[in-house]
Amino acid sequence: MNYIKDKKELDGKIVLLRLDLNVPIKKGKITDETRIDKILPILKYLIDQKSKIVVISHIGRPKGKRDDDLSLEPVCKCLEIKLQKKIELIKDNIYNLNKKKLSEKFMNQIIFLENIRFYKEEEDNDNDFSKQLASLGDIFVNDAFSCSHRTHASISEITKFLPSYAGLQLEIEINALKKVTKDIKKPTTCIIGGSKISTKIELIKNLIPKFDNIIIVGGMANNILKYKGHPIGNSLREINCDAIISDIFKLSKNHSCSIVFPQDVVVGKTNDGNAKIKQLNQVSNDDLILDIGPKTIETISRIIETSKTILWNGPAGYFENSHFARGSFEIGKKIAEKNKFNKIFAVAGGGDTVALINSIGISNSFNFVSTAGGAFLEYLEGKELPGIRALN
Repeated sequence: MNYIKDKKELDGKIVLLRLDLNVPIKKGKITDETRIDKILPILKYLIDQKSKIVVISHIGRPKGKRDDDLSLEPVCKCLEIKLQKKIELIKDNIYNLNKKKLSEKFMNQIIFLENIRFYKEEEDNDNDFSKQLASLGDIFVNDAFSCSHRTHASISEITKFLPSYAGLQLEIEINALKKVTKDIKKPTTCIIGGSKISTKIELIKNLIPKFDNIIIVGGMANNILKYKGHPIGNSLREINCDAIISDIFKLSKNHSCSIVFPQDVVVGKTNDGNAKIKQLNQVSNDDLILDIGPKTIETISRIIETSKTILWNGPAGYFENSHFARGSFEIGKKIAEKNKFNKIFAVAGGGDTVALINSIGISNSFNFVSTAGGAFLEYLEGKELPGIRALN
């Protein structure tokens, strides 16, 4: 793989830069700037190299149709403030653009193409569309790891027509994930939450041979509790999961990996109700399990204390309600405390996990926090990502 930091003579080159700027927007205002902050280094780097920058990105799923509510305009305005540099959003049809037209617009400013998903050809990975995109630049840089599991024109097919490089953030992300999948320091612990165990089964199966402990929390853990014969009341669970769970325990036994699940729980009658700590055999028919209990927190804290590598994907409970946030908060604080003295290598990822970490204010206590969702999981599942393969 070629890296943009190793490329010489970028002065004056038109760089087509694929970024993930799919940020949440409400009433025209960005509500979370995490993804924008993460791409500032590559923009500043290319500015310092005196490159001419053309940004390709998307917001939402417009399904190949123009939708003004999904315009990149709010992102451009935000970046103008952060970079103190003029940005021009080009709303012209891409098929009507050429390199000469774009060259006239640079004038010491960054150019943004309008939401690339306004074009159906993007998600179709269309060859002609990719060729037209490529004709607008001299080189292509992918700094959108979180989109790299997509076989899309501006991620994959475009690399057939231009010299292509991995961006700064993409390189950092891959190196961080290698440290929790290949170059691992043991003992290793993975904490997995979320609502559906079926969506994480490939992840769990791929990590069991590499990890000493897999801690399953959140709604996923309810399926294991049910499988083990414990009452779960009205709690969230999937049906027909027994075979999946049986496979997990068999595989973990073969690889000497401990599967850890809740020993006690915090329940409520509703998501927005009050909390009550219960032992597993005390859960009643109208209870909702919404967090892990103090015994479980203590067990997880002990495991974190003895670990050298931590991977965290998914909160321990319904942290949006403070009554059910303690489990997630304590896990986060314990990892932060352990990492204060560089005693572990800690990676976290997934939308809810990132939101949780940001709410506690401990993002700087992790070696890496990934904003990639599907790409993060697919990489950890051992799959080859199309956007990464295209750069090799």
